[in-house]
Amino acid sequence: MKLIINGAGGKMGHILSDMAGSENIAALVDVAFGTEGGKYHALDDFNGEADAVVDFSNHAATQAVTSYCVGRNIPVLIASTGQTPEELSLIREASGKIPVFISPNMSVGVALVADIAERVARLFGDCDIEMIEAHHNQKLDVPSGTALMLAKRIQEAREGSTFNIGRHENGKRPENEIGIHSLRYGSEVGTHEVIFSNGLETITIRHDAKNRALFAKGALSAVRWLISQKPGLYGMRDFIAGE
Repeated sequence: MKLIINGAGGKMGHILSDMAGSENIAALVDVAFGTEGGKYHALDDFNGEADAVVDFSNHAATQAVTSYCVGRNIPVLIASTGQTPEELSLIREASGKIPVFISPNMSVGVALVADIAERVARLFGDCDIEMIEAHHNQKLDVPSGTALMLAKRIQEAREGSTFNIGRHENGKRPENEIGIHSLRYGSEVGTHEVIFSNGLETITIRHDAKNRALFAKGALSAVRWLISQKPGLYGMRDFIAGE
């Protein structure tokens, strides 16, 4: 497997590069790089052989990434977050031509939490649902993409439910609300906790990320799976089901 790692100069790009090993890297790409020793400033600077692109850069690169992969007919795994509606449209369009994998969180553990949370929301009945997510103090998006993904999975099981992001107003809690609360402190890698309570009993599901290497490990597993897929739009839900 030969990978092009886009965003290779960032924290996750470094971790992914080290974990993949030089034998599995076709090119390292980052806007901070020049063009030397297998490093490239832009995707278009590399025209060698590759099996897939793994993008850990920024959602602003969506157009460049999808255009490059469609043009070369190679799969792409997108691990950035915060895509605009226009960027999501580009991703969906590309998935009609090549295999595209997108997930706000590449943790297999988080994917399992999402499956469990959806099942609890469906079967636990009329309960209050609250979510707490915590990340480091440099994180830009609030709430996290992972928290929104979990909330959307729960919403699939709770018809008519709404999100309340960062509750701050006085007043009684609406019955069919999914509360989402964000904490930002220190160097916290990422914690997501979902609480279900009906007043008689409480179920809590929690995932703690201890090291960013887990996201690289998940990305490598997912891209190996993606390479053998047909054109389409995939995520961790599909990967878990496929495994």
